[in-house]
Amino acid sequence: MLIIGEALVSEDILEKKFVCHLEKCKGACCVSGDRGAPLLDNEIEIIAKEIDTIIPFMDEDGIALLKKSNFSEIDPSDSEMVTTCRADGACVFVVYENGITQCAIELANAAGKIDFKKPMSCHLYPIRAAKYGEYTVLNYNKWDICNPACSFGEALNEPIYRFLKEPLIRKMGVDWYDELDNVAKEWTKKSH
Repeated sequence: MLIIGEALVSEDILEKKFVCHLEKCKGACCVSGDRGAPLLDNEIEIIAKEIDTIIPFMDEDGIALLKKSNFSEIDPSDSEMVTTCRADGACVFVVYENGITQCAIELANAAGKIDFKKPMSCHLYPIRAAKYGEYTVLNYNKWDICNPACSFGEALNEPIYRFLKEPLIRKMGVDWYDELDNVAKEWTKKSH
């Protein structure tokens, strides 16, 4: 782990290559797994405030689940708030377009209806953020459903931290990202 500002950063984030390849994975991260996407308290407030604007971008299954169970629930394994999932494991906000998952929240944002893009845990993926004392810990979450993204990233020579520049800036700030970029450049020189 590297200390960059107020964060502990896994070396994998600098070294591993990654670029989402939706044509290959079909957005499997939105439908696979054993729970929904982790939500921050302020994100729950934002989604609750904007839900009426998001609903027109949802599909019938998502709307039905929303009416029955709300959009968030407590994960019993760690008491963390997560998005509610359908019986097939898909997030309540999943919408399918040509067999590829889309996010109703992100669609509402892209249409200019809301300012909120999507939950941080989704935006940062495959990086997972956690608190450890005063530090934010940033780890690479390797998952076999993302093998196409790893291959695509290798082909494009795009490290995770560059692919996720926007969400890293959203999470940690521009100055922090610039420091990360400088550390990554030095790290790359040393490793070659």
